Amino acid sequence: MTRRQVLALVALVPLQAHSAERVRVGKTHFRVERGTATGAHAQVGRRYLHIHGNETTARVVLAKHVARRSGVAVFVEESTRTISVDGLIIDPNRMFSRVGAEASLRRLNPRIREAALSRALARLERELPALLRVVLPPAGGLLISIHNNSQGYNIQQEIPLSEQHHLPVPDEPNNFFLATDERDYVTLARGPFNAVLQMNPAGPDDGSLSRLCALRGIRYVNLEAILGAAERQHEMLVWLDDALPALYGK
Repeated sequence: MTRRQVLALVALVPLQAHSAERVRVGKTHFRVERGTATGAHAQVGRRYLHIHGNETTARVVLAKHVARRSGVAVFVEESTRTISVDGLIIDPNRMFSRVGAEASLRRLNPRIREAALSRALARLERELPALLRVVLPPAGGLLISIHNNSQGYNIQQEIPLSEQHHLPVPDEPNNFFLATDERDYVTLARGPFNAVLQMNPAGPDDGSLSRLCALRGIRYVNLEAILGAAERQHEMLVWLDDALPALYGK
């Protein structure tokens, strides 16, 4: 599928749906959609997330996928990579810890005043719990976050931060899975796609959802694919959903 075809599909995937449930963080709403599939495509305990508005391929792929499944999908209702909180911009995948949120706010708002920073951080602390209640899966369930990247980011940046890695297709470094649960990684490492395991990611806390899930022992898989590669990302998502169990018992 070409980039032009992907952009055409994006126009068919509404950023707003009149009857959908929404959760607000700052000025941005996150739309919650619940799949209704039964039988083989029922995914008890499954959560999906599209968090960066400029990752248009991921939006299209996930919208198509969840329409045929029974999990809960959360979509950011923005077309940009950042969101606005009290007049400041922040990367929404860097807001899941106070340390990470402060670093993102300072980086993206270089002339930020301390009072404005404090207000934005306080608002995030008030509003993020509602978003996490719909994004995080029940005990033993799985959260799949769908992302796109470009030539500047690939699995090679994650390998030094990871406990293990699997590279069956080294010529596709932009397409890979990042898992926080070793049981899930064992399955991924038997599969046809690149993958890394990050149960205890190295480096400073960046406020990402993967780090939050690793810290809390929540099953999380980040699905990365290069922007525009809709068919490959769809193939990866279907394989992932079918390969991993919906729930792990205690």
